[in-house]
Amino acid sequence: MPFKVTAGPGNAPVVEVDVGGQTRQFTPEEISAMVLGKMKDVAESYLGQKVKHAVVTVPAYFNDKQRQATKDAGTIAGLNVIRVVNEPTAAALAYGIDKVEGEHQVLVYDLGGGTFDVSLLTLEEGTFQVLATAGNTRLGGEDFDNRVISYLARSFKNKHQLDLTKDPKAMGKLKREAEKAKRTLSSQLSTRIEIENLFNGVDFSETLTRAKFEQLNMELFKKTLGPVEQVLRDAKVDKADVTDIVLVGGSTRIPKVQSLVEEFFGKKASGGVNPDEAVAFGAAIQAGILAGVKATDGILLMDVNPLTLGIETSGGVMLPMRRSQVFSTTADNQPSVLIKVYEGERSMTKDNNLLGKFELTGLPPAPRGVPQIEVSFSLSADGILEVSAQDKGTGRKESITITNDDGRLTKDEIARMIAEAEKFADQDKEARERIEARNSFENYAFSLKSQVDDDSGLGGKIDEDERETLRDAVRDATEWLNEYGATATADDFAEQREKLSDVAHPITSKLYDGADTGAGDNDESGDFDFHDEL
Repeated sequence: MPFKVTAGPGNAPVVEVDVGGQTRQFTPEEISAMVLGKMKDVAESYLGQKVKHAVVTVPAYFNDKQRQATKDAGTIAGLNVIRVVNEPTAAALAYGIDKVEGEHQVLVYDLGGGTFDVSLLTLEEGTFQVLATAGNTRLGGEDFDNRVISYLARSFKNKHQLDLTKDPKAMGKLKREAEKAKRTLSSQLSTRIEIENLFNGVDFSETLTRAKFEQLNMELFKKTLGPVEQVLRDAKVDKADVTDIVLVGGSTRIPKVQSLVEEFFGKKASGGVNPDEAVAFGAAIQAGILAGVKATDGILLMDVNPLTLGIETSGGVMLPMRRSQVFSTTADNQPSVLIKVYEGERSMTKDNNLLGKFELTGLPPAPRGVPQIEVSFSLSADGILEVSAQDKGTGRKESITITNDDGRLTKDEIARMIAEAEKFADQDKEARERIEARNSFENYAFSLKSQVDDDSGLGGKIDEDERETLRDAVRDATEWLNEYGATATADDFAEQREKLSDVAHPITSKLYDGADTGAGDNDESGDFDFHDEL
């Protein structure tokens, strides 16, 4: 990777990069917030109004902590995340929005750049019910790229006896070409990879075939079928009963991925959905449902928790939970019970993720196995979990809302990151304005020079003294650019452009005095922008 990942506060991972000559550390939430902030800017630019609320999609197999971190990222980006939706579920919404007749068993296979998810849904008359979901949050297109990068690096070493793997710049070049090759091989049988001065001044050239690409990644492609089988088992649905197969995510464009899935089910995948846009389209539908948009009337979405929820029982065993179950004590006269809530798929709690714990006290003395303690799980639409325990004999009750603050950003940290995000946004705006001002001035100066030197254009319609005056002004502007262009501000560039325009305006405008331009008797600006002309 062209950046360093290291341990930050609380041993949480942070990305270390150089910003303005200084080493800065950013949390994953901050990086996500930058992406969300950019999308917010794009949406606001397109809509012409502010965007305050958002529906955000996440990989279906994201755990509770990852979902909460995503909501934190939205807050840092200045968005109120009103719903977090699983990506395959969103894709199914996009696919099934116009399918109102009959019952469909829809399997959504979502293979993106970094994650993989599978969900099985039943769709009937506008009701979308998720039956099961599975996936791998560490499998995607980037892994396919890395296999190709490793292969190319080995090839370079074999040809030139040079190891480029320790050089971030060379590896960055390889990564770009590997990604490009992967996309090309989705439509062609081979592609030529050529990189000038890859490492130590040595050029690199290699032909990569689709067959070689598939050979390098076949193990990973086949690995995706495991979660498909798991989803079918969890939903108790035979693969022959799946009516629709929806492929989502850029990596499903890979022909071998498509053929493996189609061979597994013995049928073609369904068309009519853009793998790159389906998830966003589905998120927009969910946003419409929440906002009460008329076109979404009658659509009901029922999702499932992606990971098994359970509590710890005697011996550290993970007991998967239904909505409500009755337990008892393990010792005579036990005065209290400790409820520890976990998520995960392993049989022992030590291998799963602890979400939270609480204690129900004040149990009356009784032999072991006699007290009746009802433990209930309640899950909100956002996936926020509340667990309660009640002694059915005394009515005594305790509960906990699983917010999973452990390892999460604090309110103070989020506030600091929001302030920093705004600071960076201001810096980005300033840099953009500076670049635009420089481009405007530079283009104006060079366009003016081109016009002055054109004997058939402006240069042939003014006398020699005026031509020399314009040439001198352009030369001064160019010298100023060379000397101060690297450090000048947007205002400096605007001032220099106006200075050049003050020289050019009297000369260029008199050519049109009295002329009918078709825009009225007089052009009040009197200043012709040669950049716009070109």
